[in-house]
Amino acid sequence: MLFAIEDPKKVIKPLPAEMIAGLVLFALLCFVLMKYVFPRMEATFEARTDAIEGGLERAARAQEEAAALLAEYRAQLAGARRDAAAIREEARAEAHARRAEILAETERERDAIIAAGRDAMAADRRAVLAELRPGLGAIAVELAGRIVGESLAEEARERGTVERFLGELDDPAPAAT
Repeated sequence: MLFAIEDPKKVIKPLPAEMIAGLVLFALLCFVLMKYVFPRMEATFEARTDAIEGGLERAARAQEEAAALLAEYRAQLAGARRDAAAIREEARAEAHARRAEILAETERERDAIIAAGRDAMAADRRAVLAELRPGLGAIAVELAGRIVGESLAEEARERGTVERFLGELDDPAPAAT
């Protein structure tokens, strides 16, 4: 008995005019809300929904474009790496070829220098022998005379013997006897 009224005369009864005015105002409020407020709210909600869905679609498209750009970038990077490897191999091959050329050239120069040195040594040897030969014969005869203790045969014959001996030294071919 919670809501039981002890004195029925104290019950609040609305006046019929207030009741009608309240219903008319309530109907007017409902009409205004339905006619003006709710459509604007619906339009705002639809605009927000479209913005969110459009944003999601744009984000999905941007993500797809980014994935495509990433794939293209990776393909370009792989191509650049292949090109770099080819360039390195080409440079390595050129370096080996250039090294072989330089080695061959230095060997040719070395051989030419050695040959020139041998020729120069042979020319110097011939010049020294030509310079020493006249005096060498006389020194040999004098030395032989000192060893023997007496003067040797005449000078022309001595020269011929020494010259023959020196000729045999220059030409080591076997002498026919």
